[in-house]
Amino acid sequence: DLMSSKTTVAGRSVTPSNDSEAPTLSLKACTLAGMASKTTSTIVPKRIAHVPSLQSASLQRPVIPTEFGAKVPTNIRQRYLNLFIDECLKFCSSSQEAFDKALSEEKVAYERSTSRNIYLNVAVNTLKKLRSLVPNSPSSTNKTSNKKVVSHEAVLGGKLAAKTSFTLNRSGSLRAEDLTGAALYRRLKEYLMTEEQLKENGYPMPHPEKPGRAVLFTAEEKKTIDSSCRICCRCGTEYMVSASGNCIRKEECVHHWGRLRKQRVPGGWETHYSCCSGAVGSPGCQVAKQHVHDGRKESLDGFVKTFEKLPTTDGYPGIYALDCEMCYTKQGLELTRVTVINSDLKVVYDTFVKPDTKVVDYNTRFSGVTEEDLENTSITLRDVQAVLLNMFSADTILIGHSLESDLFALKLIHGTVVDTAIVFPHRLGLPYKRALRTLMADYLKRIIQDNVEGHDSSEDARACMELMVWKIKEDAKVKR
Repeated sequence: DLMSSKTTVAGRSVTPSNDSEAPTLSLKACTLAGMASKTTSTIVPKRIAHVPSLQSASLQRPVIPTEFGAKVPTNIRQRYLNLFIDECLKFCSSSQEAFDKALSEEKVAYERSTSRNIYLNVAVNTLKKLRSLVPNSPSSTNKTSNKKVVSHEAVLGGKLAAKTSFTLNRSGSLRAEDLTGAALYRRLKEYLMTEEQLKENGYPMPHPEKPGRAVLFTAEEKKTIDSSCRICCRCGTEYMVSASGNCIRKEECVHHWGRLRKQRVPGGWETHYSCCSGAVGSPGCQVAKQHVHDGRKESLDGFVKTFEKLPTTDGYPGIYALDCEMCYTKQGLELTRVTVINSDLKVVYDTFVKPDTKVVDYNTRFSGVTEEDLENTSITLRDVQAVLLNMFSADTILIGHSLESDLFALKLIHGTVVDTAIVFPHRLGLPYKRALRTLMADYLKRIIQDNVEGHDSSEDARACMELMVWKIKEDAKVKR
């Protein structure tokens, strides 16, 4: 066979002879060898892509160990640990240092938490803190500023679109001036609650015969026969009080501070408390010094009502969002702080308020108000009412979330109301209402009320105003 009798030597084909002489090259072989030398090369090792030897690539990210019956699911802890690592890598000198710091921060967050929800709050605050430690890079800022800005119209329609107004600028889109002042007032009137809605949702209404007294049209809670017997609004226990409102017997209040929430499980639904994931009927996860009660709907005297005022030159009665914080006193829930913001999201009134009776629980977990906050304040409920009556008229639009609760705390009767709990209803209808925190997360993709020290009334008031501006914009898109 001719092929088997040839040997390749350095890319050239030669034919061995029978004797011991060196092999001779044929003319054809020489020609082929010359051609091959110009088009082929010797065999080289297979090329391997270069892999950068980064220190972070050689180190494995730490993993949270799985614990049986842990108070916080492992996957949630791991997710936040990874987020902590991502932020720490931006300012730590080495990957190992970033891993160690992230592990330390996650461990602190876990140890401070007694439940999943508390852990989420602490973890979010920790993430914000780590992000604030990341230094701003001037080079990246300069690089961004040098880039040419291209409009959305230019991308879709070419250069001519940037100079031409056509269907991209739809007539249904709102301009900035359409969401300020009198223009915003006119649009918000579509969302005002009717008188029937005010009654149905338990808003205080003026008493037809007794000035200064409010009346409720919702079904009243069952009252105890003995006036000295009260029902704790946290744990449901009956307890006795003296004529001055003090508890006759010292007794701790063991309760769940979270709400009951339904959760889908294989085969149906289960109801758990949001604070500790405890089942219905499980022992409380929080211990307070004594029992407390609401009492706001039992004390219907001392109310004031906004009144008609002469219209202003621009015909704009004003738009405000408000939120109140309360504490538990011997007589029930009383006002401790009120915040009012205008349509520009600027705070126009914010003050701590001294309760009329002795405080038994400052309710700091929810209100954010502490004993120190109220030590030096001399503002009373009557002072607040005087300021608000001067600021508002009967036609002023007030925005809030479950605003009836705030109006009861203020002892204020007002009928021109936009309630975000009604504008964004719960899918199951009343009496269920969606939390303000949930609405902000679902629609504006923002987290509020994430401070473990309690709510901030200015933050909640701004959230209500921003939700309604967003709602107006979205509804305008549908109508165009």
